Amino acid sequence: MGKVKIVTDSTVDMTPQELEKYDIEMVPLSISINDEVFLDKIEIEQDEFLRRMRNAKELPKSSQPTAGVFLETYNRLGQDGSDIISIHMTGGMSGTVQGAESAASMSDSNVLVVDSKFISKALSFQVIEAAKMANEGKSASEIIERLEKIRENTSLIIMIDTLENLVKGGRIGKVSAFLGTLLNIKPIALLEGGVLNPVSKARSHSQVIKFVLKKFREDTAGKKLSGIGMVHANGLGIAGKVREAIAEESGFHDIKIEETTPVISTHTGEGAFAIMYYWD
Repeated sequence: MGKVKIVTDSTVDMTPQELEKYDIEMVPLSISINDEVFLDKIEIEQDEFLRRMRNAKELPKSSQPTAGVFLETYNRLGQDGSDIISIHMTGGMSGTVQGAESAASMSDSNVLVVDSKFISKALSFQVIEAAKMANEGKSASEIIERLEKIRENTSLIIMIDTLENLVKGGRIGKVSAFLGTLLNIKPIALLEGGVLNPVSKARSHSQVIKFVLKKFREDTAGKKLSGIGMVHANGLGIAGKVREAIAEESGFHDIKIEETTPVISTHTGEGAFAIMYYWD
């Protein structure tokens, strides 16, 4: 049985150390801001990106890796006869999966492309599990079957703190944003079926915490919690409060809060945070 190698993209929100530990190949998206283009998480980190975004007249734009970049990666990794599983951010928010599929169809290697239907730590749940199983010698089909189960049992909740980027992106008008800011409205959305669905409008951090706890209880009641991840875009304060509430509720205290990628930050704006978890 040949080895299985794992590929993902930079929206996975894993550190370089984690990628090396699990022997995962990460293909970066790119992001352009003020007419400069950077490789996501390689040539620009969150602090500098947020500073630049704050002063930018236009919303930064993200771009998926080209099929050529994927093709080079697949051919290189498959030279020794390994199978490749390429797991990517939801196709509902990016064409990255389609680029990977295009490259897979041209590659000499045996490549299976997976739409994770998620981003960030929720994507990492699938990527890390795939890498662990590959290291244990599991087959590509066994890994794919397990990923489907994780995907079904994952929740991602995100809170947007400012509506400014939604205005810049043309998703809501300035008047709506002004009224939302005046009322201190913080939209909450779930990533379901690969797309973000707005589900609530909180007017305080306490309401945000209440919503997250209610959803968490509904999802995990009577089930084994397998992992939790949290990320933010300069929203560490509210993320910390949610972590405390979830830890008290679940007894699960190993909850890291990490900075998310510039690609995700450009859509959420500053002050946003997301919590992701999965269960068995």
